[in-house]
Amino acid sequence: MVEVGQQAPAFTAVDATGRQVKLSDFKGRHVVLYFYPKDMTPGCTTEACDFRDAYAEFGKLNAMILGISPDGPPSHQKFIAKYQLPFPLLSDPDHTIAGKYGVWQEKKLYGKTFMGIVRTTFLIDSTGKVRKVFPKVKVSGHTEEVLAALKALAER
Repeated sequence: MVEVGQQAPAFTAVDATGRQVKLSDFKGRHVVLYFYPKDMTPGCTTEACDFRDAYAEFGKLNAMILGISPDGPPSHQKFIAKYQLPFPLLSDPDHTIAGKYGVWQEKKLYGKTFMGIVRTTFLIDSTGKVRKVFPKVKVSGHTEEVLAALKALAER
């Protein structure tokens, strides 16, 4: 997994509209990069809506929120429309970006082992360095944790 102090791995992904988005597009801004397993599932919906509800606060701190999952643009479009998400959702269908960040891992559920996204958030500063990693995220209270870390970063 990418660690604090490392340069965030560069990537290019497609957003819900089919537009190419690069991490470098946000140079000069902080980036909250959150990986989630699947659109429209309960935990992922709660997480996205919590980020949506705090979006203005993140914006005041010069931060952009980017969500990444294996879902494709059509699924992201529906998710964004249904929940009025104001930030881009990026597609990583072959798990290349998740692999670079170390969040494509073996998981277990009901005795079955499979590969999947481990819900993880990276706080990347305006120079592209990873300043905080939130591994194996528990959705409840997560947005507040990220916002607090961002505020601490902004105060430096």
